[in-house]
Amino acid sequence: MDVESLPKEALEKLAPLLIPTLTKYIRHTPEPKQQAFLLLDQLDALYGGAAGGMKSDTLLMAALQYVDIPGYNSLLIRDTYANLNKPEGLLDRAHSWLKNTDAHWNGDGKRYVFPSGATLSFGYLDGPLDHFNFQGAEYQYVGIDEVVNIRENQALYLFSRLRIKTPESYRDELRELRAELTENQIQKFYKSYKDIPLRFRCASNPPTAEQLVKGSWVKPRYIDKETRQGIFIPASLFDNPHIDHEKYIEALNKLDPITRAQLLEGDWLIQVKGRMFDRSWFQIVDQVPNNVGVRKLRFYDPAHTEPHKKNKDPDWFAGAKCSYSDTGLFYVEHMSRWRKSPLDSKMTVKNQAKFDGRGVEIEMEREPSAGTTLIDDYTRLLAGYTFRGVRPEGSKRERAMGLASYAQAGNVYLVNGPWIKDFLDECDTFPDGNHDDQVDVVSGAFNSLAGGAGVNIRWA
Repeated sequence: MDVESLPKEALEKLAPLLIPTLTKYIRHTPEPKQQAFLLLDQLDALYGGAAGGMKSDTLLMAALQYVDIPGYNSLLIRDTYANLNKPEGLLDRAHSWLKNTDAHWNGDGKRYVFPSGATLSFGYLDGPLDHFNFQGAEYQYVGIDEVVNIRENQALYLFSRLRIKTPESYRDELRELRAELTENQIQKFYKSYKDIPLRFRCASNPPTAEQLVKGSWVKPRYIDKETRQGIFIPASLFDNPHIDHEKYIEALNKLDPITRAQLLEGDWLIQVKGRMFDRSWFQIVDQVPNNVGVRKLRFYDPAHTEPHKKNKDPDWFAGAKCSYSDTGLFYVEHMSRWRKSPLDSKMTVKNQAKFDGRGVEIEMEREPSAGTTLIDDYTRLLAGYTFRGVRPEGSKRERAMGLASYAQAGNVYLVNGPWIKDFLDECDTFPDGNHDDQVDVVSGAFNSLAGGAGVNIRWA
């Protein structure tokens, strides 16, 4: 039986149970997923899992639910003060909600004090001993935003700060410290105080590879059915009516597939280490179609050394010949790589240029260690060809994001050749494998020919 079929009398009794406790300080009506989170009285819960799901908004709402009751204290936490204070972050949002209210901001203590005497405090857990800054404090609510940035022992230590007075002690304290209260008011606060649940609340996106160092404990505690100890309420962009879904999805589509799945879909199961590419995304063809206009480029990464006793598996000098068609498809036509002396490498590049022809542009990554000397040498060597030195921007992983998204969309083709297996093997382990030279040169060619992360993704 669904809710709509219930008798009117039953609905009237049920309705109050579906409305969370709210105060005047909560600036807007909670959305359905937020309401579900605010109604929880269990000790431990996680909210979110995807970008745009109103995580910070929800944690602040929960913190403000009982600030009209004397004796209530809440705490909101981030990993660093900079993240706590960033635009639209917890502190900035709290200031926006409370600046024109009767709540008083105490800058030294980084907390709001409400007319009831209740408090909302802010803190961060940056250093490995920062959790001891809260030693001796007593809260009924602790909320941690982006909890995957927090060490497990520090997050769990805050459970020891969750305490509440016995009802009798609370009532006696009200009578002793608040002589201005009438007996009816004391009884009202007493009844409300008994209903305050102790709550440990978190919010987060799935962890990136960098965040796994601190945040690997979150998934087993909240997501995995076999081990989870807390409640998980998933929320995403589609639960947030206050954001332009189409434009935000367009922005997320520029990310690599792993990060996009985490932020758009809240995917906690997708691997964040390696597997930025899937070899099934690349389609193999015999040749680039003759009936389309194409721009061709061979991109080189000259970072290499010859094998020696101390390094038997050094980097490669790699070069990828790629094409971008006027139909918006990207082709990897050929890959070459070697470990030779500088002189032999120059002769190999020159001979390859002669073989490719003057219609194929040439670009070479400008290595910081080599300065302009190497590029100047190749500029003279390749006189008569279209040659440019390119200074890389961002990490190799960041430079490969556009290519990965384009490949997942079905727009990247490999022209059949003996080089394909080695290239796909490298894609399988990128960016954590032993080598990344081939992915790096194909990414470089893609970013030059197709516009990199700014290209319009055409999903098959």
